Amino acid sequence: MGRFNKYNVDLKGLKTASLNLEFDLDNAFFGDIDGEEFQKGAVKAFVTVKKNRDVFDFHFALKGTVVVPCDRCLDDLEIDVETENTLRVKLGDEYADEGDIVVVPEQDGDLNIAWYLYEFIVLALPMKRVHAPGKCNHEMTGRLKRHSAENDSNDAGSEEQYYDPRWEGLKNIQIDEDN
Repeated sequence: MGRFNKYNVDLKGLKTASLNLEFDLDNAFFGDIDGEEFQKGAVKAFVTVKKNRDVFDFHFALKGTVVVPCDRCLDDLEIDVETENTLRVKLGDEYADEGDIVVVPEQDGDLNIAWYLYEFIVLALPMKRVHAPGKCNHEMTGRLKRHSAENDSNDAGSEEQYYDPRWEGLKNIQIDEDN
């Protein structure tokens, strides 16, 4: 994880009760993290770490844009991202994820937050990612229309093409409404 060393937070060496960090997450970051959702973007990350006895409270504020493939035409789609998230961390014997608290081995004493930054951005993305009406790649949407089942259902003889004889057995089932 040498590429992500600047995202290490030294918990054991934290001298003050509060630490403020700032990161510019760019195409290089997203390309290096090699996530499945997207690999381009420009997001500003503000991270605050507060030490409360033996627990470290992380507050993440992320704002910017990422480029994802459009669900409809597969062309690049720029999506604005703005999210705030928290993470609680404590030092322990070995690494563990105990529900709402992440345990970091005390012998290591640091936490790399690169993957958390990426995951919080992914969680902020909408489920449906499509261009505004009329903005999709016209060539691709034309191909989709030609190959869609909706278009095929309007063609003559399409009922035979989509007929499934396994459904015939259901016609003989009678429902006993007394039970």
